[in-house]
Amino acid sequence: MRKLGLIAGGGSLPVELAQHCEAAGRPFAVMRLKSFAQPVLARYPGVEVGLGEFGKVFKALREEGCEAVCFAGVVDRPDFSTIKPDLRGLAVIPGLVNAARKGDDALLRRLLAEFEKEGFAIEGAHEVRGEMTLPRGALGKHAPKETHVADMDRALDVARAIGALDVGQGAVVCDGLVLAVEAQEGTDAMLRRVADLPQAIRGNAEAPRGVLAKAPKPIQETKVDLPTIGVATVQRAARAGLAGVVGEAGRLLIVDRDQVIACADDLGLFVYGVEPRADR
Repeated sequence: MRKLGLIAGGGSLPVELAQHCEAAGRPFAVMRLKSFAQPVLARYPGVEVGLGEFGKVFKALREEGCEAVCFAGVVDRPDFSTIKPDLRGLAVIPGLVNAARKGDDALLRRLLAEFEKEGFAIEGAHEVRGEMTLPRGALGKHAPKETHVADMDRALDVARAIGALDVGQGAVVCDGLVLAVEAQEGTDAMLRRVADLPQAIRGNAEAPRGVLAKAPKPIQETKVDLPTIGVATVQRAARAGLAGVVGEAGRLLIVDRDQVIACADDLGLFVYGVEPRADR
């Protein structure tokens, strides 16, 4: 079992992965990204690093004996002019800046390439903990009705279409009408926008309608940026009057799975996995 270096951004996903490795007996160390990683991660072996401190993180990974790395958690696209790189970072940052001009996926691929050049294998969060992904069918006790199918299909088509343009991973559709697509603001902010729309074109708590779909970008590197939902996603979907959430089975991460199921069951929303398209 190769030792894992967890490159930890914000949110609960890195914490869940660290807890999983600890429980499973897998050796690991945590590289905590400054201003992003949760303080609780300081209890594990590893170091705190800034976004431009590539030399520090490579040295720490080697000293810890890590053979693979996993990128997990939220990291906002940086303002490269404010980053304070170390000597190794000075050689890396220009390439990242050029890649960023081509979109988020190009930036992520360039970042992964730097770690691979240093000899580290890349593992996706879904590979570290396989049961984190959405299964096929209903997750929980609620399932979509026949009246939801058309919205599910259209929302997934829209999510895939904007993903092909490297725009975002999510879309909301109600009665065939596209209410919102996700860009840099993220899923939660998109759902807040939907909740502010007139109730004539969306559902409500008494009569939920519409669907949130999340799908991987066709061009993206799934080892580092699979779409993700958590409890907050389900709660905001309910506030927006939606009937449920749909994603591709095996290609959507569920953070805090048990809590997501309990929340969806309590709020009456479905969370549903469909087979990925055959052309993927």
